[in-house]
Amino acid sequence: MLITLTPGRWNEFIDCQNAAVRIAVLPIMDGKSWWNSTLQLLERAYRLQEFTCEWLKNPNDCDYQSLYTTVDEWIIVKYVMGVLGPFRYWTLWMSKRLLVTLHHGITGYNDMFDHMDGILRALAKEKTQWKKDLYFTVKFAQQKLSKFYAEVTPTTGMLVISAQILDPFRKSRSFRKWDKGMDIYLEDETSYTTQYQEAFLKYV
Repeated sequence: MLITLTPGRWNEFIDCQNAAVRIAVLPIMDGKSWWNSTLQLLERAYRLQEFTCEWLKNPNDCDYQSLYTTVDEWIIVKYVMGVLGPFRYWTLWMSKRLLVTLHHGITGYNDMFDHMDGILRALAKEKTQWKKDLYFTVKFAQQKLSKFYAEVTPTTGMLVISAQILDPFRKSRSFRKWDKGMDIYLEDETSYTTQYQEAFLKYV
């Protein structure tokens, strides 16, 4: 915020970059009248850390050096960027494609759940406070996503289920993966594969 506070500081920060990059940029800031992706904000800050450090050497700004992000804090930033990356990928992939994407919906959900499961496994036994905080943050996000995903049932989500089954490359493989992960056999009443296939045959 200090860098973007006045035009004079903008120019100083741009000058710090001119000798090293072709196109100088400013940090991305959130504001009341617009929304910026947290990941974009962190990526820009991470990219500009060298120039931010250089800018703080200016006599008019050196009083703010104590506010500069520490090495340990940059490690946290990089880790959080890795956590958020796949979510942006799926969001952009689904929203910018010109073709039908409905049949990728369940696959996208599965990939996001797998990603969060991997993060939770990696952080489960960590004792560092920021890693413990991140663990509970991801756990909460997983619960939130599970709440939305629970709405994909033969009653409420038949369109998504049908699109998945009609996809010649996937068919019912995702549902079989769920059953296998929970040790459910196709003969069981709780089998997702069986429930969805029967619902699909009735639906069509």
